[in-house]
Amino acid sequence: MSEILFYHLERQTLEQALPKLLEATLKRGWKAVVQVSSEAQVQALDEHLWRWRDDSFLPHGAAGDARVSAFASDQPIWVTDKAETPNGAEVLFLVEGAQRDALDGFSRCVFMFDGRDEESLQKARQQWSKLKPGGHAMTYWQQNSDGVWEKQG
Repeated sequence: MSEILFYHLERQTLEQALPKLLEATLKRGWKAVVQVSSEAQVQALDEHLWRWRDDSFLPHGAAGDARVSAFASDQPIWVTDKAETPNGAEVLFLVEGAQRDALDGFSRCVFMFDGRDEESLQKARQQWSKLKPGGHAMTYWQQNSDGVWEKQG
């Protein structure tokens, strides 16, 4: 069974929170796949991860980038809009409303959703309800006023 984490974004944007979680993932020696909902989001996230902070480096590849597609299996982080895991990632990040039917094969699945957007919030609640009976270890995370992630309930 996968460990499933829901990250409720209220104090930070996805662009602020996701790179920090990806850094933590890499520090654990894990590979990650980040699945978004569209090719445009793949391109935007790919560019953002290269530039997100001057003192950090997030090695990654992205679907649709011909320069790295032949080396997808070597990428520590793979960004895609499809249900693919060419790098054998242990961690799956589902963001921007991305959906994947099969979560098997991942040690950890992370759903990140914008808590300020009602549609995004409803989709996250539906995912939680759908996955809860499956026997997964599920946790829900929110940021406190200092921006620190805290496990809720």
